Amino acid sequence: MSAETPVQSAGTFTRLRLRFRAWRGSRPFWAGLFTALGGIPIAYFPYATLKLGNMSIAMATTGGAASLIIGVLLITLGMTLWFQQATRIFAGVAAILLALVSLVVSNIGGFLMGFLLAMIGGALALSWVPGKEAPEEPVEDDGFEAPTGEGATPDAYEDPTASPKSPAAGSHEHGDDDGEADGVRAAVPNGGHRVG
Repeated sequence: MSAETPVQSAGTFTRLRLRFRAWRGSRPFWAGLFTALGGIPIAYFPYATLKLGNMSIAMATTGGAASLIIGVLLITLGMTLWFQQATRIFAGVAAILLALVSLVVSNIGGFLMGFLLAMIGGALALSWVPGKEAPEEPVEDDGFEAPTGEGATPDAYEDPTASPKSPAAGSHEHGDDDGEADGVRAAVPNGGHRVG
């Protein structure tokens, strides 16, 4: 490779994947997905017809219309969680209430599959909070610059990243009358003590 070789940009799939990842991270994505998936079995099973050979089994119940309404509302709440994050509390509470109602109305909540998915989605919606932007930390300039050049000594300033010298490594003198040994605790610049 030479300096004139153009830098290849990321492929289309990688760019789309990264854009989707950023979109997904800024909203209660999993809450919306579980809530919408919970509405599908609740709305589907009352209208499903199972065929066994020449015999068809219909699961028609008296709550067929109510099951359809609950299922469609759960799917709508799932989409609302994706596109209107401000309503996440309302959508979460509504998803949990609809899931509980579906136990009675819709074949035990879509044979418990829809009920459990909607309950998990509602709980995730209630617990999701938007992330905070990381504030940019200003560079601290205290006006002190370490001396450089030929006449500079290495002890002219302290390196804040260097580990403090352990008092236990030096002499083993005992402290004052308070019974505190110098090797057990070391004073820290903020006024506290560091143990060890």
